[in-house]
Amino acid sequence: MDEEAVRLVVAESVALKQRFFAASAGLLVEVGRRMAECLRGGGKVLAFGNGGSAADAQHLAGELVGRFLRDRPALSALALSSDPSVVSAIANDMGYESVFRRQVEAHGRRGDVALGITTSARSASVVQGLQAARERGLVTVALTGGGGGRLAGLVDYLVAVPDEQTARVQEVHAMVVHVLCQVVEEAMPRG
Repeated sequence: MDEEAVRLVVAESVALKQRFFAASAGLLVEVGRRMAECLRGGGKVLAFGNGGSAADAQHLAGELVGRFLRDRPALSALALSSDPSVVSAIANDMGYESVFRRQVEAHGRRGDVALGITTSARSASVVQGLQAARERGLVTVALTGGGGGRLAGLVDYLVAVPDEQTARVQEVHAMVVHVLCQVVEEAMPRG
């Protein structure tokens, strides 16, 4: 890879972000406000995904529990991929596709927010987790790439990045996490 190739990759990423956020800003504000409403009411955010998407889920939970831009009370958020003992026990006993479903069944309550992240929109474990969330009355959000796949008709909010390339989709997802955290934080009472 030479310097020109690096500039091209960056230009592609920037162009995708500009297209996505121009089209999806209103949706992200709506999702962030719905998350804040849940958290203000004593609910929690359950975030989950695999690989890089697991890292995005952990990042979201970390910003909500800790802080994003300002000091404020801690917010209840769990990244369902972050406990290897739980994940490996469920995967071993029930199959990997059940790892998020089972945790949603354990921790999710009506009105909580379940945010599943999958760049392909096809991850069986994420799909099952969101199905369980819907069945339990959670607010469901899918953060995907492409057209949203099977998740398009399954969730309350589909946040689909219009690209198939995993790296470019993940770059947008990282910024979506920050935007959602800022919307949530600005909607929360100070103190």
